Amino acid sequence: MTLALVTGAAGFVGSAVVKKLLERGVEARALARPTSDLRNLEGLPVEVVMGDLTDPASLAAACRGCDVVFHVAADYRLWVPDPDRMMAANVQGTRLLIEAALDAGVQRIVYTSSVAALAAMPNGEIADETTPITLENVVGTYKRSKYLAEREVDRLVEEKQAPVVTVNPAAPVGPGDIKPTPTGRMILQAAKGAIPAYVDTGLNVVHVDDVAEGHILAWERGRIGERYILGSENLYLRDMLTLITEIAGARPPRIRLNPDMLMPVAAISELTARLLPNFEPMVTRDTLKMSKKTMFFHADKAKRELGFAPREAREAISDAIRWFRTMNML
Repeated sequence: MTLALVTGAAGFVGSAVVKKLLERGVEARALARPTSDLRNLEGLPVEVVMGDLTDPASLAAACRGCDVVFHVAADYRLWVPDPDRMMAANVQGTRLLIEAALDAGVQRIVYTSSVAALAAMPNGEIADETTPITLENVVGTYKRSKYLAEREVDRLVEEKQAPVVTVNPAAPVGPGDIKPTPTGRMILQAAKGAIPAYVDTGLNVVHVDDVAEGHILAWERGRIGERYILGSENLYLRDMLTLITEIAGARPPRIRLNPDMLMPVAAISELTARLLPNFEPMVTRDTLKMSKKTMFFHADKAKRELGFAPREAREAISDAIRWFRTMNML
């Protein structure tokens, strides 16, 4: 039987990948940290092993005997007081895991990057895997970490013939967002009618289960050294918030804000986060800079080469709201 290692398996996307593997009859091994919330894995027939992306010995043990590795784990936050820790997990951790997989003789590695590593375009233009981008154009620690991690992957593919296929999920939503992610927090707040205003930006929304299916398709059909955007529907933020409130029966946002007007609020929020370790700001200066471009992408390459077939955003958001309600988070 095929054995697959999934890093970040207890998380939002990782647990969805585990479930897709089990549906296909693949044996799954889940790499988790000792502090991980394992609720997403409850009742699933998976082997849970403890480790950390900064601990090479634990990665070597986790990869031993595996046929395929899905490297889903990442430090995904839009605010970090210590950027070096995020870089260590997302960049060096990716290199260490791929090297461990190579040493273990793993046949295929699927690396979960993000559209954050790709170019964001102004004025609602739609980008793809080939839209040019440089590090100087990347805003925010998380985006920089994913961009640099992709460069590490490219180097390992070229220099060590690492059998890596990269996937770039857009903004996944749906069941299992226990943390929740920044997008999940926005859905929760909007569903409560607690977001009265918006800025003119946009994002690509995709169901988490479709993202998970895209991972499996990348393993089965993806070309080594290639990247595939896993996205669905491009929505302006105003339209997305309106859709959320319509589904949840809440008040839609009415006020349009200029991002520059919110910069003092963001600065105060960041200062508060530095003083209060458990406080995470809803808006930062980097997110406001990002909002000046739309994160619009198309997944034509994944559809054409992998057979990727994502559902509409309404279904993804409906499933997310339904799950938040069952978890008493909404």
